[in-house]
Amino acid sequence: MFLLRRGGIGGVERAEVDPSGRYGRYNEILGKGASKIVYRAFDEYEGTEVAWNQVNVNDFLQSPEDLERLYYEIHLLKTLKHKNIMKFYTSWVDVAHRNINFVTEMFTSGTLRQYRQKHKRVNIRALKHWSRQILRGLLYLHSHDPPLIHKDLKCDNIFVNGNQGEVKIGDLGLAAFLRKSHVAYCVGECYSSLSCI
Repeated sequence: MFLLRRGGIGGVERAEVDPSGRYGRYNEILGKGASKIVYRAFDEYEGTEVAWNQVNVNDFLQSPEDLERLYYEIHLLKTLKHKNIMKFYTSWVDVAHRNINFVTEMFTSGTLRQYRQKHKRVNIRALKHWSRQILRGLLYLHSHDPPLIHKDLKCDNIFVNGNQGEVKIGDLGLAAFLRKSHVAYCVGECYSSLSCI
């Protein structure tokens, strides 16, 4: 018989719990960015592993507008629903530790860059399959009015579930709604960083 304890799974203690008590974060780091740390976490309601993203608010307190923009972008992420866009589950502010936390789906194979470094020989059919998924995700983002532009699309921001051949665009934290007059400039900027495919 397998028992779940509130303290953790299989003897691994949770380092932190979200305000609802649904998500428990472990100390295992999945990735680090310039202003973000991503930890392995567990969704007790669904029984699935998830990614707990933690952003230090001090990094965004250059001005009240910067913090407001971050709140807006996190709210925006909650509204995105597409099979080739990373799922965003919840977010909250930890005032005591000056962090903004948000929980997303977790990817078993990491980023597309990590996946390609691990698997050097990939058939053109697989590359086309990944490219179609990325393009479907971009079409979804660009179909909003005004278009939603990622602004940092690269292999480090595309995530892979290798056992399903599934790729999804993630790390939309730098994305912003832009006026249509700015789309042409940003599109060129977006597509220049996919050299790992």
